[in-house]
Amino acid sequence: MATADERGGRGEVRPAVVREATRLFAERGFDGTALQDIADAVGVSKPAVLHYFPSKEHVRDAVLDGFLAHWKDHLPRLLFAAPSGLGRFEAIFGAVRQFFADDPDRARLVLREMLDRPAAIRALLRDAVRPWLAAIADFIRAGQAGGTHHPGLDPEAYLLQMLQMVIVAGVSNSVLPVALDDDPAKARARSDRELDRIARTALFVSRDAPPDPPPKAPAKRRPTKR
Repeated sequence: MATADERGGRGEVRPAVVREATRLFAERGFDGTALQDIADAVGVSKPAVLHYFPSKEHVRDAVLDGFLAHWKDHLPRLLFAAPSGLGRFEAIFGAVRQFFADDPDRARLVLREMLDRPAAIRALLRDAVRPWLAAIADFIRAGQAGGTHHPGLDPEAYLLQMLQMVIVAGVSNSVLPVALDDDPAKARARSDRELDRIARTALFVSRDAPPDPPPKAPAKRRPTKR
């Protein structure tokens, strides 16, 4: 049974369980994480966790439901708030990228779920993610009809590819960008800028997207004296 103090702290314990479960599931996987591990990370007893979540499966559901609730609430508002195709792109793409950048464990957890529990994640994508992909795709089709988006682009497939790129970037941003620069912040910024450019130029025809800056001419080498 949960203690009186633990029951009284429901407003703090429940989100803490979801937060620590996200981190542990991302680090060890669902099967490699015990309820006791989550309780220890939160600083409560295992019965306290069970007071809020009847099983570890329910904890996992709460973690994933938190992801989906964010998108169901946030993305529609962004879609209708931005007045232009470019503004809409920047709002949506920026929000998705920021969501995973704010907490890299989110991207790691999604990747682990895809690797460890593919059947479950397929059902989740089909039932929960497909509707908002379809909603954004409708705006892309409107842009195609208006001549601002590439006519040959497959809207749903484009969105899926962009989502995959953002998730992989969220997982690898602490490692791969070191190949670009020894300063981690500068390396991530360069990587993020290029990801944004790829997503933008794949979607917009050139007259709607801001032009890329012209490449700098290579510096001329002075002839060496012999």
